[in-house]
Amino acid sequence: MSVGKGCQRPRFFVFLCFFVVVLCVRGISNQTPGRVSKAVEQVGCGFSRGSSVYRTIDINHGARRLTVAEGQSVFEALKGEGIFLPSVCGGRGLCGRCRLRVFNGDWPITPAEQRKCTADELTEGIRLGCQLPVNADVSIEIPEELFATKQFRGTIEAISNLTHDIKHLRIRLSEPERIEFTPGQHIELAVPVYAGSPKPVSRAYSLASTPGCDRGIELMIRFVPGGIASTWVFTVLKVGDELSFNGPYGSFGLSRSDREMIWVAGGSGMSPFWSMIRHMKQIGLGRECTYFFGAVQRRDLFLLDEFRRLEDELDWFSFVPALSAPAAEDNWSGQTGLITEVLERRTIGENCEAYLCGSPGMIGAAVKVLRSHGITEDRTFYDEFE
Repeated sequence: MSVGKGCQRPRFFVFLCFFVVVLCVRGISNQTPGRVSKAVEQVGCGFSRGSSVYRTIDINHGARRLTVAEGQSVFEALKGEGIFLPSVCGGRGLCGRCRLRVFNGDWPITPAEQRKCTADELTEGIRLGCQLPVNADVSIEIPEELFATKQFRGTIEAISNLTHDIKHLRIRLSEPERIEFTPGQHIELAVPVYAGSPKPVSRAYSLASTPGCDRGIELMIRFVPGGIASTWVFTVLKVGDELSFNGPYGSFGLSRSDREMIWVAGGSGMSPFWSMIRHMKQIGLGRECTYFFGAVQRRDLFLLDEFRRLEDELDWFSFVPALSAPAAEDNWSGQTGLITEVLERRTIGENCEAYLCGSPGMIGAAVKVLRSHGITEDRTFYDEFE
């Protein structure tokens, strides 16, 4: 009896397998042909894992190869792997900063790319990472320094007023505890949802601290009426609050030459130069340097005493502040006029290098003056505000 039951088991399992196969075939036949073919198309050269289809992103000719899921942009896919493309709009196609070069594929050019990239750039394969969907294997190129960008968390350690509309923030890093950067680089500060913004955004700010700062960074943030980030900083952010940022980004910074330098800035354009001058002092780098700093009235100037002390200590450094519209009560005896006008009145050697930080209008005007003094494009470096 027991032998007979044992002989019946194979028949039972054959029947069970046949029943399962019939159900699967029936399920597939119930799908519309379009859905089945679309599913096959999506797999393409990728591969599936569970219900997801995965693609390969080759970065910088094999320097990194990522396997990422479809259904996201290249910008989001890189971010998920700890590679942060510059962006102050959160990957919404508004800022045009998440540029990369694409070597293969045929992705339609989006309206955002038409606005932010020139025709020549698009022809050369320059695209916006936030506009490229992950729907095929792709080979891209990004600046090498982006491999060093990280996500940081920290706590506001101090907030102080530099002027009536510029605040100085000191942020204590917690994860990771240290950041490596060169003077002139910037970070992108994450601004969470608050009453003034229904969506999280990020904004770029130059680092005002020096690379030797222990477990912290400094920022100088100017209030922009209606600005999402600056309104948050001025009205919401307080000592003890936690925040996050990523970086560092940018190639603005001191060259390796020993040429005399001309620095030009105004307002919070002070940040990178405050980092540079202190770093130069710390490492004993003495290069002839004149810093032209523009403001409207006396109340818009800051760090005057600190720069006067640096002038006394460093025989290679000169500081030239100027007011474009001094008030009567300012009792101002220094330079007057737009900072580019002050620059034009000075004798500038054609062998100098120029470093500019400020608005597009200021930088454009300064470049004209510098060209008239013989300073060529390859010796002009600038950090332009949005």
